[in-house]
Amino acid sequence: MMAMVVEAEGEGKMSNSDPSAASTTSRITFDAPATFRKWPSVNGQRRVDSTGPYLLLDGTLDECIRQFLAKPTVTRHLYEIHTASQAPFVGAVVSAENVAELAHLRDFLVRAATALTRPATENRGSESG
Repeated sequence: MMAMVVEAEGEGKMSNSDPSAASTTSRITFDAPATFRKWPSVNGQRRVDSTGPYLLLDGTLDECIRQFLAKPTVTRHLYEIHTASQAPFVGAVVSAENVAELAHLRDFLVRAATALTRPATENRGSESG
């Protein structure tokens, strides 16, 4: 499995003369420790009398995302991922709505990294027609 850290850069302020205008960097570390949890349910709905979600997997954020995506779409609202906060992109509890977005981002970045690390001769070979 590939360890992956995603970095996004942005400017803190609009003015370049301001010393506080240094660029900020945000990261998503997909190999960060995480747990995959499920809320107890009845007829596909969370039980209101439950004490909280129970543990299904203790692994990495990437492994938890994969487990989440393997669940049927109609039951995904019962699952959540707990991990260390990676502000501003990943909260301590990643809800079902955000897991799919993280998965799309991860997949895009894997494809981009693969394309960028391809040997130059391989890239040139595909251009000649």
